[in-house]
Amino acid sequence: MTLRPMRLVAIGCTFSLVLAACGGDDGGDAAGAATSAAAESVESDLDGSITVFAAASLTDAFDEIDAAFEDADPGATVEVNHGGSSALREQILAGAPADVFASANTSNMDRVVEAGAASDPVDFVTNRLQIAVPAGNDAGVTGLADFADANLLIGLCAEDVPCGELGREVLDNAGVTPSVDTDEPDVRSLLTKLEAGELDAGIVYVTDVTAAGDAVEGIDIPTDENVTVTYPIATLDDAGNREVADAFVAFVLSDEGQDILTAYGFGTP
Repeated sequence: MTLRPMRLVAIGCTFSLVLAACGGDDGGDAAGAATSAAAESVESDLDGSITVFAAASLTDAFDEIDAAFEDADPGATVEVNHGGSSALREQILAGAPADVFASANTSNMDRVVEAGAASDPVDFVTNRLQIAVPAGNDAGVTGLADFADANLLIGLCAEDVPCGELGREVLDNAGVTPSVDTDEPDVRSLLTKLEAGELDAGIVYVTDVTAAGDAVEGIDIPTDENVTVTYPIATLDDAGNREVADAFVAFVLSDEGQDILTAYGFGTP
């Protein structure tokens, strides 16, 4: 792929010519070995570190993308700061040092762009919502109507983060007024309480249910009541290392990056 280290072909060719001139039947094998060694000795053009601000729902996928990117470009280092997209947006607008922003919705990215902190964001994945219950579903939750039951412990994300805004939109689509016991700052905080059995039900992303494995169970939301959310990504205008930041964004958009995201349950825009 294009982000892999650049190789100095001319060096390899020189070694091949010299070795080929030196000897008989083994010259080809020796030349190939020398060419390979010379190529492997050339390091990536990318160098330096970047900080990526990414939505909490991207945690597991971006951990793998981070590792794959650093493996492809050993001179580059990525630190990922995960959180609610609205909180990350405010940190960026307040001047927090960040190079890339990956938001769980377009509205938070739009505000970053409007403030002059980023330009030309690209949509890179989609996601949908799902009801999550602790393993075993002891409360017997079957659908969105149960979120109106005051006898159940119900959790949503806070209204100002994408999963909270969208969760309430889904409930409104279903004509349900929820009896909410806790508003969590981001989807991973909500998922943690569901995994621990501290709540009977919550609304998270499909990808979070997938990431939780056997710790939670997912209950599908009817298509006509559910929503699809689009995630944009952009290099920030004040990026301290624009070359590495642009390369990271390109990696996320590449076939390899998209394959990783798809494996975690994300859809394509």
